[in-house]
Amino acid sequence: MPRFTIHDLAATIDARAAAGGEASYTVKLLNRGAEHCAKKLGEEAVETVIAAVENDRDHLIAESADLLFHLLVLLKSRDVRFEEVEAALAQRTGTSGLEEKAARKRDT
Repeated sequence: MPRFTIHDLAATIDARAAAGGEASYTVKLLNRGAEHCAKKLGEEAVETVIAAVENDRDHLIAESADLLFHLLVLLKSRDVRFEEVEAALAQRTGTSGLEEKAARKRDT
């Protein structure tokens, strides 16, 4: 089985958004707007946290997949490409998480 990547998922979301149609869950989410997509992402985040706290591995995997899907749909709803998120992550590479977080606090 070929490896399925987050880039594959992003491409699938792009293709479904471009195709339109009422049969697509992706299109239904996008048609309801970014605010709705953000709420769905929040719901999936909570469900992911609950699965982790309950130490339910299979549920955590399933909820993590839902979380990533809904994150990519939200990004699509705001015209943010996943590559832009990757670029932001790449800029942080080489800086410890603690240093990066401290720098954000100084900037605000």
